[in-house]
Amino acid sequence: MFVSVTYELSNDDTIKNVRDILIFYRFKEVLKNVFESESVQENTLKRLKRDIDRATDHFDRVRFYQYPMEEEFVISLLEKKKWKKMLLR
Repeated sequence: MFVSVTYELSNDDTIKNVRDILIFYRFKEVLKNVFESESVQENTLKRLKRDIDRATDHFDRVRFYQYPMEEEFVISLLEKKKWKKMLLR
């Protein structure tokens, strides 16, 4: 599946940690604070979200754009240490 990740992070240490995590998962930076990958498996995406959740704090925001996910466009948002999901058909 195609996944794009954007973020707004509160400090430089968190930015470095999240960037390192995304690079570890073989995402490529296409714009400042925007990473993409064309070949992410669902179980890998779950681990990535867990790792990013651990590296961020209450003030950070991370957004995942996923397509296709069960034939739907999915937007997942980490905000105030809680995950939200929007499904678009």
